[in-house]
Amino acid sequence: MRAALLYSAAGSLLLSALTAAPDVEGRSAAPESQGTAVAAARAKAAGIRFGPCDDAQDLPGGMRCGTVTVPLDYARPNGRQIRLAVSRTRATQKDPHNSKRKVPRQGALVYNPGGPGATGLYFPIVGLLPEWKRLAAAYDLIGYAPRGVGRSAPLSCQDPARFFKAPTQAQTHPSTAFKKERIAQAKAYARGCAERAGDTLRHYHSLNNARDLDVLRAALGETRLTFLGSSYGTYLGALYATLFPAHVRRMVFDSVVDPDPAEIWYRNNLAQSAAFEGRWRDFRRWIARHDGVYGLGGSAREVQRRYARAHARLTAEPAGGKVGPGQLQEAFLQAGYYDDQWPLLAHALSAYLKGDPKPLVEQASRYPEAAAEAENTHAVYLAVECNDAPWPTDWRVWDRDNTRLARTAPFETWDNVWTNLPCAYWRGPRQRPLDVGTAPGELPPTLILAAERDAATPYDGALELRRRLAGSVLVTERNAGAHGLAGGPNACVNGHLEAYLLDGRLPGRHAQCQPHAEPEPRSTAPEKPGAERRLR
Repeated sequence: MRAALLYSAAGSLLLSALTAAPDVEGRSAAPESQGTAVAAARAKAAGIRFGPCDDAQDLPGGMRCGTVTVPLDYARPNGRQIRLAVSRTRATQKDPHNSKRKVPRQGALVYNPGGPGATGLYFPIVGLLPEWKRLAAAYDLIGYAPRGVGRSAPLSCQDPARFFKAPTQAQTHPSTAFKKERIAQAKAYARGCAERAGDTLRHYHSLNNARDLDVLRAALGETRLTFLGSSYGTYLGALYATLFPAHVRRMVFDSVVDPDPAEIWYRNNLAQSAAFEGRWRDFRRWIARHDGVYGLGGSAREVQRRYARAHARLTAEPAGGKVGPGQLQEAFLQAGYYDDQWPLLAHALSAYLKGDPKPLVEQASRYPEAAAEAENTHAVYLAVECNDAPWPTDWRVWDRDNTRLARTAPFETWDNVWTNLPCAYWRGPRQRPLDVGTAPGELPPTLILAAERDAATPYDGALELRRRLAGSVLVTERNAGAHGLAGGPNACVNGHLEAYLLDGRLPGRHAQCQPHAEPEPRSTAPEKPGAERRLR
């Protein structure tokens, strides 16, 4: 899955926690269950000391930073400990529509942006945006970097300078030689993860991420958790709701990963590749409707031919010596996530084919200063997904399934394979995916947000999660495909989000919102580039 960013007393106390540990995993004697209770009790006693953020001194909004300590291995809570970086802005308690009215504080709202591998540390500054001011008035906004990410016991599997090699090739229907090259790269990356992380690698997985979330809840002084998860963050939230239903206050699942254990993660990625083809078609049709602006053809098929022409030219001669077919593909993959990127990408393609490569180079180049963060994100993504579940270990299975899929969904299929292929050669034990689900009355009502044409997390995942979590309510943005809806351009969706988080009000079992407006075309690039989107 790929991440969405928003528009993230010792002594007797520990003894009592051990003796009264809740049956959070259906196994009251499970070492991890007891270890979580021990870690949460410690965290509650210690709290979090928030102070200045070392790397965010110039950011507005009064964001403060701290750490929470969690066990590397919850079966051994007294063993090695790691620290997770946490950020916070305090609830303003100011009504943005009435300066004289004081808003009651409702506690902490914790955010996870997905990935796995994305950081939510900068989430609290969204409280400065108009769409978030009402929530920021009522809640402390809490972001954090999950284990492995950034300063939270960071993982790395490869020298970042090698990871960011460019230009690179990309083949829609790869040759045998190209496949062999990518297999060798996948094996090397998996080997690098094992060699660099050693025995710690096995502890980076979704179940431990959910346990970490409960320790964070306790450290914040919250009896029950209010949580917003996007993309992979919805799977994390679903695991938490299953393991700790009595610890949930309110929970929002935004752009939902299919939690069916049979789909985690190999089949989920096949479904994702198929869904990206539909969203890629949406983008090409939008370009075609604005042929007068971009001159890329009056039909989706003609736009595809222009894209293929750019791909061929870049194969022969990378733009600016930096952008080859691989970078072109990475840049245009953003179109499947965020339609607000469509004008920028269409302009870049149009300008390149008319002889001006600069906009494309600006959009698609890899920048060395971002290499370490990008490699860290990739390492955590793979560690979590590879550890979470069994994957096919026979290349012939991958080749068969994706050759078949690429006949009808060529845009993303093989690039998705190369992203995930290290899981075929992963070293270490695999988790058995938890069978997510709650019985009626076990979990407070929860809110699910989903767009019908979301490519990164296909809509069927939202339907499956609603089926599994009793009392959950689904809000659907009809005929739209943006990934990550909370705080975005759809006022209807945001209205349901606010009603739930501020007042606990939910619509019927299934509410629908009309799609947000499509972006307006631009004949030139904007004066200032849009906010960077992390894609994993």
